[in-house]
Amino acid sequence: MGINVPDGFVVTTNAFKAFIESNNLEKKIAQKVELVTDADDLDQVETISEEIRHLIEVSEIPEELCYDIKTAYQELSFKCSDINLPTAVRSSATGEDSAESSFAGQFDTYLGVTGRERLVESVRKCWASLFTARALSYRFKNNLSHENSPMAVGILQLVNARVSGVAFSIHPVTGSKDRIVIEGNWGWGEAVVQGVVTPDHIEVGKTDMRLLEHKIADKQVVSAFDYAEGLVIERKMPKLFRKTPILTEEEITTICKTVKDIEDKYNYPVDVEWVVDKNRREGDPVTIVQTRPETVHSNEEDDSASDKWDPVAYATKYAFKS
Repeated sequence: MGINVPDGFVVTTNAFKAFIESNNLEKKIAQKVELVTDADDLDQVETISEEIRHLIEVSEIPEELCYDIKTAYQELSFKCSDINLPTAVRSSATGEDSAESSFAGQFDTYLGVTGRERLVESVRKCWASLFTARALSYRFKNNLSHENSPMAVGILQLVNARVSGVAFSIHPVTGSKDRIVIEGNWGWGEAVVQGVVTPDHIEVGKTDMRLLEHKIADKQVVSAFDYAEGLVIERKMPKLFRKTPILTEEEITTICKTVKDIEDKYNYPVDVEWVVDKNRREGDPVTIVQTRPETVHSNEEDDSASDKWDPVAYATKYAFKS
């Protein structure tokens, strides 16, 4: 499509299955999952989740698989001309995001991971996140099985983010299909997708790209790279950045046109994660790091919408749907 995306490679679902089989974890996990009797009993679900994740995190990854992951990382680092390439290690369970269901935000992503050993450990943590409490609860409520949704892991070149966030080709709360909604923050997007910061909120008309609304939030938290730890972490936002708009009008238009292109390609409303590189110049593309179907309103016939943005409703109905 000519859309800018980061380089990377995938640790496939077959690798995950090989890891599970080599450690004889299938039966142990199934027995733990069967102990979930009430998806609304948060203490019970959390306890079982922690037990399953511990099983995975203390299990050995087969030597050949470790070698393959480390070799692929070295090759990616060389391709990107970086001896110790910072990466985004992203969980991607098959069936994670379909038109019928969404596990948005329920699995783990690790940003800024450098070095072969850290990378392998992050892959194992992503595998374990298939069994977060929220994912267990969601599957129980929707009669889904983890066995039908094995975990792949994407290892991507970490984009050097100036700002990043999410964008919807449909209003995620009201369901209005005539606009694109952008939410974003300085730095990397984890603070936005995990709901720990109130982001800037922008609404743009889908047909004429006219700016309809632009709310500048008091952004208290930022996902920033910690060079000592070699990871992206959440920290307090410096004061000068808090009430400053994150995007120019040109950047807003570029994001919206890209989101519309993606929606047109797939022919359904989409939820997109975008990043503006620190070195981007006016006229350059933005980078797209994820797209998934929007699942809350995409099948609704009624285009009527209220004029009020409700961040609580947004978090409840979409970003933290469980």
